[in-house]
Amino acid sequence: MRALQTYDYAIVRVVPRVERGEFVNAGIILSCDIARILRACVELDEKALLALDAHVDLGSVKASLAAIPAICAGGAEAGAIGRLTPRERFHWLVAPRSTMVQTSPVHTGQCVDPEAALEHLMKTMVRRRR
Repeated sequence: MRALQTYDYAIVRVVPRVERGEFVNAGIILSCDIARILRACVELDEKALLALDAHVDLGSVKASLAAIPAICAGGAEAGAIGRLTPRERFHWLVAPRSTMVQTSPVHTGQCVDPEAALEHLMKTMVRRRR
């Protein structure tokens, strides 16, 4: 039996009009130091976002969201931030912002498999039931 591992996660939110405070959950950032994992999964529900603001710049939102998994992966493709340690990149990603792409407060959980935990969080926090 594999031991439980502690992980931290934050929900990625798109806030099309910051002054209104309405948002659509669009992804999860998960960090597990024991497993040496920093991963993000992003899935934008464009229809839900357009329901909040029909004039939102989808191209800008998609570009901002695409940067998150790249920063998690690190390396030259992520620019200067990509040279930080995974934990430093996690903290940079989840720092409070007043922009269209924000994160929730950081939450902690335990799991046996961080990849399965990421999928579970996507299913329960991001994907809408159809």
